[in-house]
Amino acid sequence: MSSLTLCIVIVFCVGYFFIAIESLTKVNKAAVALLMFVATWTLFMIAPEDYLPAAVGDMKALVVGTAIEHHLGSTATTLFFLLGAMTIVELVDQNGGFNFVRDTLRTTSKRALLWRIAFMTFILSAILDNLTTSIVMVMILRKLVDDKKDRIIYASLVVIAANSGGAFSPIGDVTTIMLWNKGVITAPGVISEIFVPSLVSMAVPAYLLSLSLHGSLQTQEVAEEAVESDGLNETQRKTIFFLGVGGLIFVPIFKTITHLPPFVGILLVLGVLWTVTEVFYTRIHQEHEDTADNRGTQKRVSKMLSRIDMDTILFFLGILMAVGCLETIGVLTMLGEGLNTAFNGNHYLVTGIIGVLSSIVDNVPLVAGCMGMYPVAPTGDMAVDGVFWQLLAYCAGVGGSMLIIGSAAGVVVMGLEKITFGWYMRRITWVAFVGYLLGILCYWAEKTFLF
Repeated sequence: MSSLTLCIVIVFCVGYFFIAIESLTKVNKAAVALLMFVATWTLFMIAPEDYLPAAVGDMKALVVGTAIEHHLGSTATTLFFLLGAMTIVELVDQNGGFNFVRDTLRTTSKRALLWRIAFMTFILSAILDNLTTSIVMVMILRKLVDDKKDRIIYASLVVIAANSGGAFSPIGDVTTIMLWNKGVITAPGVISEIFVPSLVSMAVPAYLLSLSLHGSLQTQEVAEEAVESDGLNETQRKTIFFLGVGGLIFVPIFKTITHLPPFVGILLVLGVLWTVTEVFYTRIHQEHEDTADNRGTQKRVSKMLSRIDMDTILFFLGILMAVGCLETIGVLTMLGEGLNTAFNGNHYLVTGIIGVLSSIVDNVPLVAGCMGMYPVAPTGDMAVDGVFWQLLAYCAGVGGSMLIIGSAAGVVVMGLEKITFGWYMRRITWVAFVGYLLGILCYWAEKTFLF
């Protein structure tokens, strides 16, 4: 490893450390992530020809700019998906769309609620995706649990359950989508063989977390808050709900049909929902123009966009672009090759370590690196639906639960509920790790005795 590569890695690690101690420094993690992004790429510019041979002379700026734009493009797909999903969910929520889900989950028992939240999240994340599901479930939790200390425990379980549910579904997580599109796993194979390990990786942490919850929820006796009079009738509210939730379910179908990235589908749904709500509220405004009634103004999409948590968006931008620099200098590929050599091709250990690493750095470049490093074989562990590829889908998805910034679901929940890195690491990391290991053990038992 060259001295420049080492400097870039050190800068990344130092920045990561300050993100981890955000609760002590009181410096917003988004600011640190942006500094990491700029610092790593600035160091990269000292000798870009070491990593990109074409970056010499007059071509230096062009080649490096192209590399940064490549990573920015892949990062932007995540950011626009997040923006679209958060806006859609907020719009449906503001119009009472999730009330029936809330009523289904409602119970006076803290432990009963925990199990209902766990299984609902697990199922939804396989149908939708773990990011969208996390946003929906946090919105519902805010209606059910007033106590902040209890709610962040439930929210942490949402992260675990969403990542576990996404791991066994070919459309539930970005990494499984990548592996599925690449053709190294099949939908029937990953569902049949990864479902039980994923369920175990959710159920065990849920049980362990349930032990810390006692008593009843006080919010169940609180009267429902009055719904703001915005002029919408029941039919219009239902239309918004079905367009929003139905649209989220339609996104993976749209991707399958068109082969366009998921963020295009989410923006399609947002565009349709935005148009429909504008028509609804414009008619209402015209009907009440004589009384100067300004109903629904705060529930229009344009107003909701101004309330989006930009801290989370900028944090995502910074951390993913910094990881993109690590990918460009070859650190991730080098790490993968080193693991394969160190563990003598033991795919349970290699993928297990990759899963742990996916909680530290983004799992997308890790999985992308693995797909480039390891060729598909006609038979054996490296064949289609082989042990390596199925375990990679499981480990990269579930492993992200071990740290709050290890997955898209974790990052968005962190932003919505203001969960600190340190609290999550102290209270949740070991719980997620136990579930992660038992899931791998369950998969080994399946392959040894069943399949």
